[in-house]
Amino acid sequence: MITDKKNYIKRDISKEILRLSQHFQIITITGPRQSGKTTVSKQSFPDYKYFNLEDISIREIISLDPKKFLRKNSKGVILDEVQRMPDLFSYIQVIVDEEKDARFILTGSSNFSLLQNITQSLAGRTALLTLLPLSLQELKEKSKSKTNTLMFNGGYPAIWAKNIPTSDIIRNYFNTYVERDIRQLIKVKNITRFNTFIKLCAGRVGNEFNASALSNETGVSNLTIQDWLSILETSYIIFRIPPFYKNIGKRLIKAPKIYFYDTALVCYLLGIENEEQLATHPLRGNIFENLVALEFLKSRTNKGKEPNFYFYRDKSQHEVDILTLKGNKFMAYEIKSATTFHKSFIVNLQYLKKILKDDLISTQIIYDGDINIDNPENGLLNFRKVCEI
Repeated sequence: MITDKKNYIKRDISKEILRLSQHFQIITITGPRQSGKTTVSKQSFPDYKYFNLEDISIREIISLDPKKFLRKNSKGVILDEVQRMPDLFSYIQVIVDEEKDARFILTGSSNFSLLQNITQSLAGRTALLTLLPLSLQELKEKSKSKTNTLMFNGGYPAIWAKNIPTSDIIRNYFNTYVERDIRQLIKVKNITRFNTFIKLCAGRVGNEFNASALSNETGVSNLTIQDWLSILETSYIIFRIPPFYKNIGKRLIKAPKIYFYDTALVCYLLGIENEEQLATHPLRGNIFENLVALEFLKSRTNKGKEPNFYFYRDKSQHEVDILTLKGNKFMAYEIKSATTFHKSFIVNLQYLKKILKDDLISTQIIYDGDINIDNPENGLLNFRKVCEI
């Protein structure tokens, strides 16, 4: 059962999957639809049996005797979109407790459903990983494409490996998401308002999330806006970057900035139809910032780690885009979509240095130019180098 190797793009997360499989009987891989969960599972465990639980006929067969089915295949099985049969989690728990050589690979694109069932049945028994769309490191030579190409195409494997037009992939992805996942997760009385909400979020990419403003523009309550944001997060459409405060509690209270898990989807929602339109779009800088923020996120998730970065903004409107933790010290990054350096880029980094003093051990400007200057203070870093951070 080997998947097509011709178009396969090796995923960085594979190493972590194989490492964890030596310690856990269950590996759970979650992430957006079409991010490559099935492919990486098959490539990592080519001898395992595979069952796609999106297939109604397979679900019907399993439901006749779930325990018998799982025991028969317990020595190595991949259960795709496992959240479609939540009753299986309890059976899997019993089997792995009784059979030390049992091995299960579980995948799912609904983070909420998976985590809910894992918490109830598989806590402590499974390693949980998140597979996001392709990173620049995984794209390798293709990551040398023009920046507008990288932003417009995003990271979904089918676009790069199979050369399917971006517009075809993203349009169908979004329509399927709204018609299928959203109707399963929440009862949206007016789907038009929800669509408007997603598009308004795209227009605010890289900015602080303001529920009140979105409430006024969509005509729904603040509570509904917060619920919808949670849905976009659990279904891997949007992620938040929290603000940095030395008081940890404040990080959870103040407004986060919002970004999308894929820049191609941002372009689609903004009505950008080609790279030429993107090049002159007023939000190009925000989309570039989203692209870079995604690389920070992917570099963590591909290693099985939680995000460890924030943004800085104070009452004087001094802002630094990315602030990462390194032990109890910090590294700061300013993101600029310009192709040439300007001395104004370092102003906020210098300001932050005065605030954090010796706790800030490095500052870098990530920009769209070709020159890299390895300097611990106010160095230049081409954004393609972010994957090495």
